[in-house]
Amino acid sequence: MNSATSNFEVDATGVSPKQLHGLIPSLKLADGNEIPMLGYGLGTANYKSGASLDTISEPIITAALTALKAGYTHLDGAEAYGNETELGRAITQSKLPRSELFITTKTTVRAGDTVTQAFNRSLEKLGLDYVDLYLLHSPFFANAPEELHQAWREMEKIKDSGMAKSIGVSNFLIEHLQTLFDIPGGLQYPPVVNQIEYHPYLQHVVGGQDLIAYCREKHIAVEAYSPLTAITKASPGPVDPIYTKLAKKYGVSEAEVALRWCLDQGIVTLTTSSNEERLKGYLKKLPSFKLTPKEVEDIAAAGKEKHYRQFWNQKFDASDRR
Repeated sequence: MNSATSNFEVDATGVSPKQLHGLIPSLKLADGNEIPMLGYGLGTANYKSGASLDTISEPIITAALTALKAGYTHLDGAEAYGNETELGRAITQSKLPRSELFITTKTTVRAGDTVTQAFNRSLEKLGLDYVDLYLLHSPFFANAPEELHQAWREMEKIKDSGMAKSIGVSNFLIEHLQTLFDIPGGLQYPPVVNQIEYHPYLQHVVGGQDLIAYCREKHIAVEAYSPLTAITKASPGPVDPIYTKLAKKYGVSEAEVALRWCLDQGIVTLTTSSNEERLKGYLKKLPSFKLTPKEVEDIAAAGKEKHYRQFWNQKFDASDRR
């Protein structure tokens, strides 16, 4: 990654990355590697399940290739999405140098499977020698702390092998992260990323517990999936008029305001749009403006008036804002 765009060290300050004209910055992770702050996610619309798992989806290859050709170098996949093969084919067809790409995949740690087995299977499907970031997709596979500890020890060995440059987690709450940090003998490699659902209606703040603040304290970068939920799934809501006002002020779309709200908090942000013009528009418009600290806070304050969780609802009570 181009170190010239890496202007934000992961820390507890919440300071947004310095912006260079025309560029989306990269964020320097605690292990020294860099992650582009805007990425293309292959979940949601590109998700495969059931009988479709046995076939190759040309539309998914096209969607990933569209993102690559539009200028997205950070692509986020997972074994649970069922489309690692398609992602791998898109990477090959793009003919882009591997060194210019940042590829993430994740394991769900299926029953009877080891993390190592899952990782090797993912690498084969992707057709890659290594990934830039490998994540535990969720903590919910573990029925005891020891199971989480065992999975993380395997993650550490994968990082040692060089086949995953960075390792991290996804959908982890404070309690799950603390379980990792309590591992007997200590962590050889702490997680450097926590990828979570994040938008104004799910800020993970409950009483004295603040997941984002905890991650910063532990030097864990936060990565947001579903950042447009307040627009696409939870509208109408209290942030709508603020998005509209700011979109008009900056001459951008409401979606671009929503993405900028995450970026201006130093949060890596994923989009899943397959619309080529929209994807290109994000890369063009997002570096052209920046929300003020007050505008970031106004959106956050309005968002706390409503609660909406799009994913993992089976694991949480309806009112659980963690």
